[in-house]
Amino acid sequence: MTQTQGETATSDMGAGVGVPVEEPARPDRIRRPSDAIRFAAAVVGLAGIMLLVSFAQQTTHGLQTDIAEGTAHAPRFLLTLATLVSSFGVLAVPVAFAIERLFHKDGVRVAIALLAAVIAFILTILLDDLVVPAAPGGVLDSLIWGGTDTAPLHTDITPVIAFVTAVGMAGRTRWQAVTWTMIALAALTGLTAATASVAALAATYCLGSAIGHGTLYAVGTPNPRPPGTAVLAALGRLGLRPVRGRQLPGGADEPRRYTVATAPSPGGAPADATGRALPPGDWQLQVTVLDRDQQTAGLLYRVWRLVRLRGGSTRRALRSLRRSLEQESLMAYAMESAGVRTPRLVGACEVGTEAALLAYEHVPGRPLDAVREAEITDELLDDVWRQLRRLQAARLAHRRLEGDAILVGDDGRVRIVAPGTGEIAAGDLALRIDLAQLLTTVALRVGPERAVRTAAGVLGAATLAGAVPLLQRVALSRATRAAVRQDRELLTRIREQILQLTPETEAAPVRLERFRPRTLLSIVALTAAAYIVVPQLSSVNLTTLIADAEWWWAAVALAAAAVTYLAAALMLMGFVPERLPLGRTVLVQLAASFVKLVAPAAVTGVALNTRYLQRSGVRPGPAVASVGASQLMGMVAHIVLLIVFGFLTGSIRNATKDLAPSRTVVIVLLGLAVLAGIALTVPKARRFVAARLRGMFSGVVPRLVDVVQSPRKIVTGLGGTLLLTAGFVVCLDACVRAFGGSLPWTAVALVFLTGNALGSAAPTPGGLGAVEGALTLALTISGLTADTATSAVLLFRLLTFWLPVLPGWAAFAYLQRKEAI
Repeated sequence: MTQTQGETATSDMGAGVGVPVEEPARPDRIRRPSDAIRFAAAVVGLAGIMLLVSFAQQTTHGLQTDIAEGTAHAPRFLLTLATLVSSFGVLAVPVAFAIERLFHKDGVRVAIALLAAVIAFILTILLDDLVVPAAPGGVLDSLIWGGTDTAPLHTDITPVIAFVTAVGMAGRTRWQAVTWTMIALAALTGLTAATASVAALAATYCLGSAIGHGTLYAVGTPNPRPPGTAVLAALGRLGLRPVRGRQLPGGADEPRRYTVATAPSPGGAPADATGRALPPGDWQLQVTVLDRDQQTAGLLYRVWRLVRLRGGSTRRALRSLRRSLEQESLMAYAMESAGVRTPRLVGACEVGTEAALLAYEHVPGRPLDAVREAEITDELLDDVWRQLRRLQAARLAHRRLEGDAILVGDDGRVRIVAPGTGEIAAGDLALRIDLAQLLTTVALRVGPERAVRTAAGVLGAATLAGAVPLLQRVALSRATRAAVRQDRELLTRIREQILQLTPETEAAPVRLERFRPRTLLSIVALTAAAYIVVPQLSSVNLTTLIADAEWWWAAVALAAAAVTYLAAALMLMGFVPERLPLGRTVLVQLAASFVKLVAPAAVTGVALNTRYLQRSGVRPGPAVASVGASQLMGMVAHIVLLIVFGFLTGSIRNATKDLAPSRTVVIVLLGLAVLAGIALTVPKARRFVAARLRGMFSGVVPRLVDVVQSPRKIVTGLGGTLLLTAGFVVCLDACVRAFGGSLPWTAVALVFLTGNALGSAAPTPGGLGAVEGALTLALTISGLTADTATSAVLLFRLLTFWLPVLPGWAAFAYLQRKEAI
């Protein structure tokens, strides 16, 4: 039954009969987050299969061969019988189930499942005829292993899987068993008859499942959530006598909440099941409803936080309805037992099979977010901090101390609500994160100075000092992070206020992330690079190339690569007015070759050089400015050289005609300039670039002025910059000549400068993947054969990236032992 606002509905569930409930109209169909998650999982599975058959062809072929050999010994009569049964049953069983559902007037569900089957059939035909044949040969060969009669995707099974997925057989175990048995028999007979492969069957299952769940999410499923009348009726099982209810407004992903008025118990005043009197007033209860379909809402975000963040939490990203009910009940009872002021939990119970409820005392009031700033007195804030102190004394972590979790009652007292995300027996890190979260929440309302002052008066300065390392955006809740983005300096100002109370506090932030999003981006980039580079390697006869190589050119390349570390040291020393020892500075550059395995090269160089300068006695500000000055001059020199060699390469008559001429270089540069100009017209992008440049080079100009006063420093810095580029160009040219290739030196210089620019921009460690791809492509365009270009690039990267790793590790360990970095 659907109720509109203010409409009265009835139920036949005991105490709920005739109870009026004010609630919005219930939608007939809803989109379940679980369907979207299963759709995404099926798509990821399909992509994983395509990737697997691309790189593990021998494994998939070996598995197929083992299955074929194993089934060859099976009795022919049984295989024939299985073929006949599956050929008939794989279609007959779903049709029979559809007819059974039609007799039960469930035609909408059947129609949706039929739509999914039609979509699956059409999409499978398109993929078989158009998309899969155009895929790389390894993918197609693995999917159709067994002969030309093998189908990449199976038009007879995919629609059935989509139909079964969309129609929903949950709770009908017999139908499920028979249907999936028929599908399994059809797959087995396809394998034995060499008309199906393991990879093709796995791809077929993922595709059918994706279409089924995708159709369900797009169209929606019948709303299983119990109406408000059923919720109020369930209160009767707790000994309560509801007389009317009203649903409170809330977000789509939040649990439903109702306020409920109850009738007096036989003894007189309204009471709960234990006989304890309920507070007087129009509304005595607030009921939170946990719907089963909502348990997966926000699952991907919770999984991401659980995997990404360190914290030692025992929380699960996915909880059943029963576990969610038990967790919130336990947390509510624990808070009340600890003396935390919170609405008393009257009782909890299930509402049918699709929901559960928790009934709390109704406390009239407003969340802290809705309280006017003039009403937020110091006494009110003191009360907030006292409730937190009680939580922490009992080792209870609330984990979502946002403004709506702090209820300011009409009596002026503070209560902590929404305990559903809480945790008992919490560790120190979780408690400190709670403190950091509440500090930020209060500071968003009353400012950092007042938030810290009132917190210190209740909790003490030493306790607040423990929150300083955790005042990071990543530690905060999603809503709070969004609010902090509007005031980017808020967390910094909170730290400053605490450090004024405890100047000796270590302000270095605690590392809360197991990995950063950049790490995932690096993994994706490395995977794409491997997908590009591996096929190139498979087409190169490395044995022949190595046998015919002129290895004395490789020795020249090695010497040139070694010179680059001396050049990098001179480049740094030239932009630091203070005196630096040459030998130790060279070791720092060598150590950077080890560190860059875990981060982009530009990032590691800046961080390690800055650390080295600070350890050498240079103050942090000038150290950052010096490294920024060397980076800035290196970037300017790189751009100038790129333009100069691009012009020379396009102008010299004897240069290769295949390399991009100067006209193309100019077009590319103009195009990049236009794109940059358009981007900078966007205020947000302009502010972002300005802030980054200001942060990187705010002290560069004064530092350059100091350097200019010493001609020796200028010569050292600029000489190191040019020597660095020359060393890499000679190294690449020697690698090309080692394998019998030859290019004009201007072309080699242009190729290196282009590849190095892409490598610096790539988020992978040391530009891995991007540099190889760019250099190989540029050398091929310049006139080298693919074999020679690939071999030359591999040798170049071996000498400049991989070979220095072990010496770099030794240098890094030595410098750490000497406390030089």
